[in-house]
Amino acid sequence: MTDAADLFDAHASRYEAERRRLIPPYDAFYSTAIAALGLSGRRLHRILDLGAGTGLVAQMVADEHPQANLTLLDAAPAMLAEARALLGERAEYITANLTSPLPDGPWDAVVSALAIHHLDDRDKSDLFCRIHAALAPGGIFVNAEQVAGPTALFDDAYALWHARRAQELGATDAQWGASQTRMRQDRTASVERHLAWLREAGFADADCLFKDHNFAVVAARRAG
Repeated sequence: MTDAADLFDAHASRYEAERRRLIPPYDAFYSTAIAALGLSGRRLHRILDLGAGTGLVAQMVADEHPQANLTLLDAAPAMLAEARALLGERAEYITANLTSPLPDGPWDAVVSALAIHHLDDRDKSDLFCRIHAALAPGGIFVNAEQVAGPTALFDDAYALWHARRAQELGATDAQWGASQTRMRQDRTASVERHLAWLREAGFADADCLFKDHNFAVVAARRAG
């Protein structure tokens, strides 16, 4: 089976242009994630972006927190090359999988967007534990994610909605087909399971801040 990093490497140069068509709640989804960093209640100095891709989220974070030092981690070198072209020396870049040891903390915030769902459930739970350990007291974790429904009924409804909305937003058959190929690597889980794993990892506060069908923003804060 093709590795997820290889699939994203192959689409790196055109990934951003297609994203608005393939993520129907694009503006609310990403703006909620960036705003959620404010739940830390303090100045953010070190921020880690996991599965950073082409640097879209990191750029939004940099705009809101210009004082922060950013580190972008992704398993796909071509995606990180796009991020470097966008952010230049504004950030540090690390090529690694999400199952690899995290860069040394403590981190004031960890963010991720549309990446962790490529892990199986055990690896998701393990990653949440490692993120909790890597955060400074009071640190915030924000995950803007593609999620499963609570039951098969909702999974089917979400899939139909996603295909219809992407088409309405202008996604071509080729773009939708390519996204379906990438989504074969997905191992989505429900919001309820994400919150349970975060609480088991030790997060004192965890909640879903945004959800539109299969797109959700979950935030968790390490106790101060």
